[in-house]
Amino acid sequence: MRTIPVCLVGFGNVGKALVRLLEKKQPVLISQFGFSTVVTGIATGSHGMAIDAGGIDIHKAIALVESGKSLSSISNKITPANNLAFIRECPAEVLFENTPVNHHTGQPAADHLKTALDAGMHAITANKGPVVHAYQELTALAEKKKLRFLFESAVMDGAPIFSLFRGPLPAVELKGFHGILNSCTNLLLELMEQGKTFEEAIAYGQSVGITETDPSADIDGWDAAIKVCALSTVLMGIPLTPDEVERTGIRGITAQMIEDGLKNGERWKLVCSAQRQGNSIIAKVSPQRVAATSPLYNINGTSSFVQFEMDTLPGLGILESNPGPETTAYGLLADMINAVRGA
Repeated sequence: MRTIPVCLVGFGNVGKALVRLLEKKQPVLISQFGFSTVVTGIATGSHGMAIDAGGIDIHKAIALVESGKSLSSISNKITPANNLAFIRECPAEVLFENTPVNHHTGQPAADHLKTALDAGMHAITANKGPVVHAYQELTALAEKKKLRFLFESAVMDGAPIFSLFRGPLPAVELKGFHGILNSCTNLLLELMEQGKTFEEAIAYGQSVGITETDPSADIDGWDAAIKVCALSTVLMGIPLTPDEVERTGIRGITAQMIEDGLKNGERWKLVCSAQRQGNSIIAKVSPQRVAATSPLYNINGTSSFVQFEMDTLPGLGILESNPGPETTAYGLLADMINAVRGA
């Protein structure tokens, strides 16, 4: 049995859930896959960095971060100057990259992943930005280095979308897809159905951690658009950026519109879609009224759903119910297992 050292750039809710999951799954990793893992490095945005080739005590790391203290006290190396230096200096075989998404450039996450591959690490991320803005470059570099660049958690958390098309669905042509890919707006619209104003719904979402302090990426459709682009770029082979998506958010949805929809047996949803047209993609994100006959009608709370249209399977849907950091962490774990075993 061998031990695989891993490092993390980004240690928010997902990063903390990941190290807890790695600890929990050690017996399974050993018995089923013949390896264990050890966390040798953690870099955060606000709480410093730690590197220890012998293994970082993850419980101490979590306690330090949650108490607002720096990780430097548990590091046995001088703190590197920046994240790129951290990646180069960290003794690891796998990088988990979980920094905040940049919808317009994919940076600095793309550079983090490139640096990891150059340093001989598998590069795994939940970040949508580099999947959209640097997919070809990172995939080519990974192949050159005989490593893997994987990103299952970039869309619908741990739901197996990208891996589904890599493995169980060979030789299919994906013609298009549609669904609900932003769980935040799905919850906000449901709260408005229950009588909350738009502002009250946002405030509630922020209070329970579903909505960011600045909710514009969600409510203006940027998060949904970049997920459409990730699916189009990877699964349909046609690169697409958020600026190329016809995008309308939910700011214009009023209480009266919600009420009118319900009176007619319909619900408002932020619907994402992409359709192949020759060598191009027609992509759209917009609020739509959906009838009870639509599979989107009963997607409630923070759940997500996507239905794929293929030449061989005209309607294959994937539903993820009420995900959290743990489900995103599982997608990262699954990517690591597949990278290590060459799947």
